[in-house]
Amino acid sequence: MKSHLGRRSFSAMELHTLFHGYIYSDQRLPREQAKHWHFWLPLIAYYTGAYSDEIGHLQLTDIINRDGIACFNFHTHGKIKPRIIPIHQALFAAGLREYLDLVKQQNHSRLLFDLPSKSGRYSEKVRIWFSGEGERAGYLQKCDIPNVDQLGMKTAISSLRLNFEQQVRIFAIQANSKDAFNYLMGFIDYPEQAFADIALLNQVIQQIRNINSHIHWHRFTARHSP
Repeated sequence: MKSHLGRRSFSAMELHTLFHGYIYSDQRLPREQAKHWHFWLPLIAYYTGAYSDEIGHLQLTDIINRDGIACFNFHTHGKIKPRIIPIHQALFAAGLREYLDLVKQQNHSRLLFDLPSKSGRYSEKVRIWFSGEGERAGYLQKCDIPNVDQLGMKTAISSLRLNFEQQVRIFAIQANSKDAFNYLMGFIDYPEQAFADIALLNQVIQQIRNINSHIHWHRFTARHSP
């Protein structure tokens, strides 16, 4: 195996495979220990560009309304800036409101309440489930996607942030706002702490391609073993 040259985004075919894999199908794998976060975390990562640790830290109070637009409030990552990201309509179409009702009914305060932390971080559990470890296959391998391609480029859960970055860059340029791009990515290139035009951010976010219009959380919970 060649040494890793860096991380890359997922190809269009790989994205299709990931979001049509067993998590988003009608069949549960034998001995699969299904968790709600298995369904939601990759989707939220794809539609927000957030790191898994940021998503794991989300509280119900971090789902806010700005100018009539529902948003995630990310503010727990030390390397990138806090930011408010409008929620893509595909997440609501996938049952986010219904899932939020469940979280509230069960008196949880954290959105992905069944994602455990390790030393205060959520990314380690996500990495092992998504990319595997040792002999343990991850979701990538179960979808027949290699961790490292023939050129030595690596894919991981954070590759979804690169897919987000590619799309947001295009749509922000079309909106003539490099500031929107830098803000949505949490880059220090955006000098202010807040972005005043939430409607512009929403315009950019809603253009991100819907990766699978048939995804729904109820379908995930109703899956059956073959």
